[in-house]
Amino acid sequence: MSARSEILANVRKALGDRVTPPPVPRDYRQETENAPGSQPVIDEMIEALEDYTAVVVRVEPKDIPDAIADFLDGLNSVVVPDGLDPTWKEAATRDGRTVTEDSRENGLSNYELDEIDAVVTASRVGVSLSGTIILDGEPDQGRRAITLVPDTHVIVLNEKDVYPTVPQAVAVLEKNPLRPVTWIAGPSATSDIELVRVDGVHGPRNLRVVLVKE
Repeated sequence: MSARSEILANVRKALGDRVTPPPVPRDYRQETENAPGSQPVIDEMIEALEDYTAVVVRVEPKDIPDAIADFLDGLNSVVVPDGLDPTWKEAATRDGRTVTEDSRENGLSNYELDEIDAVVTASRVGVSLSGTIILDGEPDQGRRAITLVPDTHVIVLNEKDVYPTVPQAVAVLEKNPLRPVTWIAGPSATSDIELVRVDGVHGPRNLRVVLVKE
């Protein structure tokens, strides 16, 4: 037993039955009248992402590689998770770009990632109400570090996986509660100092989203 577990066990023993956790209210909105992936949901998602200054393109599945290559135009180096679709990896190599695979077993250091221009990943779900895209660390999404250090992040998101509300997205994520999740709402930005917007403080300055039609 770890020290933390031992301390918490002693606290529970001392409290006994004297403390009853209050019920958690669940009367907030769970869903909307629009189905996941429906046109109103996709329109709302695009509007929110563009309001965050992200660049969005909608494509057919066959056009994903071309969209990735277009978003990487002018960049020289890319990191990809080792489980990314092979055709997407190939698209990242176009125009002579250097592509490096990253894995949990052979991960790049933060210093090495800092020298790379962009990262390309898949995603798990999106939330149209907040314009949020969520990654859960699967092999096609990779380690959290690769999505935080490079200056440009190209994300592929299936429209069928865009949900209207946060509770709906969380219901998907809780099927695998031990996966590390990263919530992305537009490019990294902060206005903490004198209300002056500064991009790229906590992650990529540029967010490029490939929305895949179903």
